[in-house]
Amino acid sequence: MRHAIPVLAACILGLSPIALSAARADTSNADICASKDDDAFPPQRRIEACNALVNSLKDQPAALAAALVNRGTVYWYINKLDTALTDFGRAIALDPTNAKAFRERANTYRTEGRLDKALADANQAVRLDASDATAFDVRGNVFSDNGQYDRAIDDYNEALRLKPQNDQALAQIHIDRGAAYYFKKDYQTAIKDYNEAVRLDPKNGNAFTNRAAAYKKLGRIDQAIADDTAAIKLDALTPEYFDNRGLDYAANGDYDRAIADYDQAIKLQPRANFLTDRGDSYNYKHDYDRAIADYDRALALNPGFYLAYNNRGAAFEKKGDLDRAIADYEAALRISPKDDKTAENLAEAREERDRRSAANSDTMRPTFNCGGAKRAVEKAICSDPDLSRLDREIDAAYRAALATRSGKPLTQLRAEQRDFVAARNTSFGNPQYNLKHEMELRLAALRGSSADLSR
Repeated sequence: MRHAIPVLAACILGLSPIALSAARADTSNADICASKDDDAFPPQRRIEACNALVNSLKDQPAALAAALVNRGTVYWYINKLDTALTDFGRAIALDPTNAKAFRERANTYRTEGRLDKALADANQAVRLDASDATAFDVRGNVFSDNGQYDRAIDDYNEALRLKPQNDQALAQIHIDRGAAYYFKKDYQTAIKDYNEAVRLDPKNGNAFTNRAAAYKKLGRIDQAIADDTAAIKLDALTPEYFDNRGLDYAANGDYDRAIADYDQAIKLQPRANFLTDRGDSYNYKHDYDRAIADYDRALALNPGFYLAYNNRGAAFEKKGDLDRAIADYEAALRISPKDDKTAENLAEAREERDRRSAANSDTMRPTFNCGGAKRAVEKAICSDPDLSRLDREIDAAYRAALATRSGKPLTQLRAEQRDFVAARNTSFGNPQYNLKHEMELRLAALRGSSADLSR
């Protein structure tokens, strides 16, 4: 599963000395504070400018509210969400008609996953300014996060009708609507939106990586890899791009290239899902110890990541350690109790453990030492509880029959038993030879059974 379908992703980059020198030295604090994320001012410089405004506008509520909103937006950008919410709250208290304050607070609540609060603020932003395309885009994102994709698409349509002021903003709305269609499993329509986003803003890596996700769903893996590569060329500092391409390489069975991409993603930012993805590729390569080591690291970073438990359980099961596999499947189900695949894995592992336990119990072991078994037929009997049971029952019936015979009948019985064992040893592996059936026939003969055991 692709782990990153970014909707409003942002990469925080420092400003180079050259870019700084290009910024006008005489730019006012108001202009710097109100500048956009992609302007030539780093976040800290924007915050300093906003601070100066906040300190000088205490007697001008509306202007102060505007400065607080701009500063809160920068704090959201650098992931200081609590500080951002404080600024937006102050701004709304000063100016309850400030639509941008509600819009940006909605976006921040959405980032925190507080969708009810996000929706309430987004609704208020739309009510206060029904001509703001970004407000409809933000509310659409809230609906999309809540799984209400049709309502999200309605809002994105309205945002597009209102036509944002620049191509980058227009492209972002197409990316967001494309994500909603993606989650509705309408991948072709999603690709159309991503195509338009790429046309409008060919430097937006999210448009490429999201289109790659849709291509992958349609089985067009080579196109997905090409788009992931394009995203990486645009921004080699976003770890999701490497992780996404790694997933596509893995889907193609190219696990070594996948691992190389996961390595880069983890180098940029170690995350539980990146480590789990790399562990999965090691799992497919049958390198179970490395897979388990990655799952261990993933769980150390995020003890609630059920997928790492499930996949580590699979690695332990493949190593033959059923007890640890079962423990991991149980841990995964405690976190995600409705996951059918994990429940199925757990049931199969328990069944296999019970089968092995029965096969190794004193009452179900065959009459010979399995540790020294060399013949294929003996190994088959050792590995199957039913065959082990039949072997013991044949031995018990044979000994009972020996006790009741003497003379020629005794000699004949011994010869029949030797012939049965010899035929069993030489015929096993022949497609026409049914070992279980032949053992049942021999047991019936020894017991004097008249049951019909024909095939």
